[in-house]
Amino acid sequence: MTTSLLSIPPPAQYGGRVIGGAALEDEAPHDPVDDQVTALAQRLVDGDHASLAEVFDRWSPLVHTIALRSLANAQDAEDVTQQVFVAAWRSRHTLTPSPAALPAWLIGIARHKIADLRSERARDARRLAAVAAVRVETEVFEPAVVDQVLVRHCVDELPEPRRTIVMLAFWADLTGTQIAERLDLPLGTVKSHVRRGLIHLQRRLEEVRDGSR
Repeated sequence: MTTSLLSIPPPAQYGGRVIGGAALEDEAPHDPVDDQVTALAQRLVDGDHASLAEVFDRWSPLVHTIALRSLANAQDAEDVTQQVFVAAWRSRHTLTPSPAALPAWLIGIARHKIADLRSERARDARRLAAVAAVRVETEVFEPAVVDQVLVRHCVDELPEPRRTIVMLAFWADLTGTQIAERLDLPLGTVKSHVRRGLIHLQRRLEEVRDGSR
């Protein structure tokens, strides 16, 4: 779900400090800035809610940049950035406070979230391919039915707003972002309805294919 918990600050504000954090630690064993980062990490581990906002403000530009370069999609990058800091709060007990560990830990979470999203994209692509394959196979038996009537009937079986979302996605060729804006729904909700609609459509078409053999 695309729920913006906090606004991502401009990358230029903190990028240099974060990227160079490890090197700065080597240059100054008692760097007061490093002490501040360690203290911030400890507050996060201890469950200080205010510390999460500070961590987000400082490192979200780095996380967002990594996500954007990996996914090449601004909306997905923003979603992943939000997910990273939610996950960081939930798993804060796994962090060992230190200046270098905090950004490295966040980057590790980001990589996992990026991998999860890529896997989700691959699953969606396979489902779409499966639906197309089922349609081709079924057309051998009942081309007139499968072409229009059956697919439309399967979509009509969907509850609202899933039916409308699927219609807009596959008949009106709208993107997820466009559908979310038109229906005033979170993007994550739209994506979830599309995925579940595809699963339902695939199953129904497979039933028809099996019954035609």
